[in-house]
Amino acid sequence: MRRRRIEAGPRCRPAHRPAPFSGAMPGLRCLLPPPPPPPLLLLLLLLAALCPPARSLRHGPARIAVVGGGIGGSAAAYFLRQKFGPGVQLHVLEKAALGGRLHTLDVEGAAYEAGGSVIHPLNLHMKHFVKELGLSTTTVQGNPAGFYNGEEFVFEESSWSFLNHPKLLWHYGFNPLRMSTWVEDILDKFMRIYRYQMHDYAFSSNERLLHALGGNDFMQLLNQTIDEAMQKAGFSQKFINEVVCPTMRFAYGQGGKVNGLVGAVSMAWIQSGLWSVKGGNKLVCSGLIYSSKAEVIPGTVVSIEPKTRPSRGGDPGKVYEVTYNTSSGLTGDTYDIVLIAAPLGRKLANITFRNFDPPIPEFPNPYQQIFTTLVQGRLNASFFGYHDPQAFNFRSIFTTDNPKLFINSVNIEPPTGDTDTGRKLPLHSDVWKVFSNEELTKEQLNLLFSSYDSVKVKPWLAYPEYSAPERFPPLVLHEQLYYLNGLERAASAMEMSAIAARNAALLAFHRWHGHSASIDQEDLHEKLKTEL
Repeated sequence: MRRRRIEAGPRCRPAHRPAPFSGAMPGLRCLLPPPPPPPLLLLLLLLAALCPPARSLRHGPARIAVVGGGIGGSAAAYFLRQKFGPGVQLHVLEKAALGGRLHTLDVEGAAYEAGGSVIHPLNLHMKHFVKELGLSTTTVQGNPAGFYNGEEFVFEESSWSFLNHPKLLWHYGFNPLRMSTWVEDILDKFMRIYRYQMHDYAFSSNERLLHALGGNDFMQLLNQTIDEAMQKAGFSQKFINEVVCPTMRFAYGQGGKVNGLVGAVSMAWIQSGLWSVKGGNKLVCSGLIYSSKAEVIPGTVVSIEPKTRPSRGGDPGKVYEVTYNTSSGLTGDTYDIVLIAAPLGRKLANITFRNFDPPIPEFPNPYQQIFTTLVQGRLNASFFGYHDPQAFNFRSIFTTDNPKLFINSVNIEPPTGDTDTGRKLPLHSDVWKVFSNEELTKEQLNLLFSSYDSVKVKPWLAYPEYSAPERFPPLVLHEQLYYLNGLERAASAMEMSAIAARNAALLAFHRWHGHSASIDQEDLHEKLKTEL
C-alpha cells in the first residue's frame, strides 16, 4: 500500500489528558486534607517559582525512524523501545533484506555465512540478544591454521592444539605472551562500556565515548598504525609481519596500516571460544525488530529535511521529513527523532540532507571493498607448496602483505545449521570461504582449487578503510538526528554496532528529556566504583 506523503505543516497529535486525580474532584472535597498554614504555603509557592518543572516531564516523541535494518538498526529499535516505552511509533526503513552485512549464501542446499560470521565470548550485548530471543548457538571450531607469505608457510599450527603455544614461543619468543597481556588490558578498559550503559550513561561523540573507556591511551592508539603501536610496545617486526598483519588482512582486508585500536581489538579474535548463531547471525536482526514491535518499511531513503509544526505547548516544534523510494514510488513521512544506522556515503546510504542550518557535513570516509567467495571443492595443496595432499591438513590459511597474493585468507566454512562442529567433512565436499579485495577470476579459481562443483560470490563494502590518525564523523547531526556508524572507525563488528545503537538510543532519550547529567560525564569509572 502506498504511504501518503506528509507535507510540511501542522500535524494532529493526541490531546493531552490530565492524569487521574490531577485536580479537585466534586464530592471528594471532604476527604482532602486542610490547606497548609499561610507561611508554609508561601514557602511552597516560592520554591515552585525558583524550581520550574523539570524538562524530563516533556511528552515523549510520537514517532521515531531508524534508517537501516542491519544489526545496528535492529539493536537501535530494540533499545529505543526499552527507553521510550510502548507509546512511541517505531519505523525501520530498510532498502533490502533485514540483516545488512549479516547475510547467508546457499551452497548445495545448505546456508553459509557470507558476512559477519563469528562473535567473541566477551560480546555481552550479542549474548544478551541471543538469550532474550531464544536463539541457539554453535561454537566455532578451532582450525589448524597456516600463515603464508606467497612462497612458504612462515608458521604452521599443529592439529594437536596443545603444541601450538610452545611452537609460537619457539618462533616468536615472548611476543605471543606479551600480546595476550597487551590485548587483555585494552579489552578490560573497553568492557567498561557495559557498566556505563547499564547505568544509563551516554556520550555525544565517539571520541568522548572512547576517551571515557581508555583515556589518552585509546586516543593515542587511534593516532598510530597497529604497526607503529606494537613496535612502540616492544613487539618484534617479525611477529607483526607474520602474525598481526595476516590477522588484519583476514579481519578487515587491510594490513599493518590500520589504526592501533582497530588492530588491538582485532587480535582478540584469534582467541578461542568464538561462536555464531545457529541458522545464521542475521536471525538476531529480525528477532530484535520483532521484539521492538517496530514496523519495517521496505524503501530506500532519499532525503531528510527539518520541518516545523505546532507543538502541544503552542510553540513550534521540530520534526524531520524523511522521503524514501518504495516499489510504489516516492513517498515519505515525518518523525520526531531519526537514527541513521547505515553507512553514509555515495556508494552506500546516499542520503541528501536538505535545508539544514548549518549544513550536514560530507562523509568522505570510504569503505573497503571485499569479495566473499564460497567454493565447494578441493583446495589445491600444490599452490601452497605442498606436493603431498595427504600432508596438507590446514583448515584456515592467512596471508602476509604481498602484492603478488590475490587472496587475503581461505578457510573451511561450516554450514549455519551444522551442530556437529567436530565432524570432519570429506575434502571433496568442503565449502571454503575466500576473502579477496578483488573478484577472483576463473584462472585464479583454477589455481587455488584442483576441482570445484559450486561457486557463490558476495561483494561487500564491508568495513571502513582504516588509517591513522583516525577521524570520526559526528554522532549528533542535528537536534534529534543521529548517526550510529561512526563508531565503526574504532572497530567494525556486530558488537560495536550494538554498543553504538545503545549509546545512540540513550543519548536520544536523555537529550529529548533534558537529562544532561547522564551525558558526557567525566571519570565515570572512578565515580561508579565509589557508588558500590
